[in-house]
Amino acid sequence: MAGTIIENLSGRKLTVLVTFLLLCQVICFLIGGLVAPVPANAQNILGTICKDTSIMKNDTTKWYYYRGAGKCEKIDLDSIHHDVSERDIVFAFQMPVPRESQAYDYSRWQQNLIGVLQVDIRYHSQMEMTSRSAITIDARLAYRNKGDPDDAWKLYTQSTETRVLDCDIDIKSENYLYNCSAVPLFELGSLYHDYYLLNLRLPVDTPDMNAHIGHIQDLWVTVINQNGGFTKVWLSLKTVFFPCIIAILVWFWRRIHILERKPVLLEKMLLSLGIALCFLNAPIEYLTLQYDLPFMLLLGDIRQGIFYAMLFSFWLVFAGEHMLIQDTSAQSSLKQYWRHLSAVAMGCISLFIFDMCERGVQLRNPFYSIWVTDLGTNLALTFIILAGISTGVYFLFLCYMVWQVFLNISQRRQSLPSMSSVRRLRYEGIIYRFMFMMLATLLCAALTVIGFILGQVAEGQWKWDEDIELEYTSAFFTGVYGMWNIYIFSLLVLYAPSHKQWPANENTSDTQNLSEEHEFSPLPSERSEISSLTSFIRKTTID
Repeated sequence: MAGTIIENLSGRKLTVLVTFLLLCQVICFLIGGLVAPVPANAQNILGTICKDTSIMKNDTTKWYYYRGAGKCEKIDLDSIHHDVSERDIVFAFQMPVPRESQAYDYSRWQQNLIGVLQVDIRYHSQMEMTSRSAITIDARLAYRNKGDPDDAWKLYTQSTETRVLDCDIDIKSENYLYNCSAVPLFELGSLYHDYYLLNLRLPVDTPDMNAHIGHIQDLWVTVINQNGGFTKVWLSLKTVFFPCIIAILVWFWRRIHILERKPVLLEKMLLSLGIALCFLNAPIEYLTLQYDLPFMLLLGDIRQGIFYAMLFSFWLVFAGEHMLIQDTSAQSSLKQYWRHLSAVAMGCISLFIFDMCERGVQLRNPFYSIWVTDLGTNLALTFIILAGISTGVYFLFLCYMVWQVFLNISQRRQSLPSMSSVRRLRYEGIIYRFMFMMLATLLCAALTVIGFILGQVAEGQWKWDEDIELEYTSAFFTGVYGMWNIYIFSLLVLYAPSHKQWPANENTSDTQNLSEEHEFSPLPSERSEISSLTSFIRKTTID
């Protein structure tokens, strides 16, 4: 039986390969820690209060801004004259804001833009705010590019949205502010334009509209965007890994087709995992530098979800194929793992439905958010909590499966002393290499689960407005991403079919040894196994 490369590769060559892969892993962490900036930037923008002097208040061609030629007339809410009504007030936000008296513009490398609204409400004895008041917002977003005149703003999107303000106050005094939670405002899947302008109005079209929100002093918008420098580092890694994984996939599949047998389950799972990684690695983000693609956030979530599903499924099959099973005469199939894979599929489908309810709708209306209602918030939090619990339970179950595999190997190792020295040393070497690979699998699984949970929390912390401080550094991003590629690369190399033939019988002068070699030589039903280790483990049920 030929076995796999990990079983037949010489110790010196295996050491060189493992050292090279570990060096690549260290480089990935160093790139994130020393080269890449922080993954995201956040800016707090205070809304400038402009006076709407137009007769028609709903004119979408009229924009209010406070920098450049034709800027609006500013007013102060504390000194509003009687001739100014609520309909004349517009809160203007120009993005990005200048820093150190220098104007900046957005870059397409920054990928996306998220806006979170914070309302400053001052206590007033005659305008007390009711608990969990609903605020109605007429939101309009415009854009312009470099070279355009200062007043050449073009409508990007508009919507009338209702948000719930969850506020409380410690001391009811005239100069104290309510403590109000931040609310999600908008989310753009692409940053195709150079400048953006947000105009917010608080309409009073009905007697109850915005009648119980107290005395608003200021509006703040926190805008979060991906760092352009981090995007360049991230895409550079994708550009390097993408052709490498494609090349090793082609090499892996060619070695399988050289054999006379059909691919076994583990080889099919490895191929599927490599294809999912290629789909994740494809640097299609380069297209956003030329085209406006607002669906990139949703597409990125789908690509990552497919990869997670394949990776989690592969680990279950990888551990299961090295456990004792009852029917060793039949070739393994996915039907044997339908319970495990069904749980993974249900989790991924649930997250996909949740993502479509959020970012799918945002393709049509960027001001939409599932977090703005109590039902939506509870549903979103339920999905995130269940996803975190499910991944934690999955990791514990995977650890249990790996422990079972180690127990099975320990039981089989009891028969090694009765073998010939050559065959015993061969199996001992295979077992040590396999145990090292399983420990690397557990490490990869642990970091993947940690990254998934932290990613869900980091994405939702601005939306549910909890005081959670996360130091989600670039080194962790690039390190885990590099770990996925290096781990799957090593699997494709080490678990590719080996062309070296291990003799069924060694040259022995002892009749007992000859009988032992005959007993442990591969049976006809085991010719379909991917490695001699699986044959060695499963022989218990046959014996």
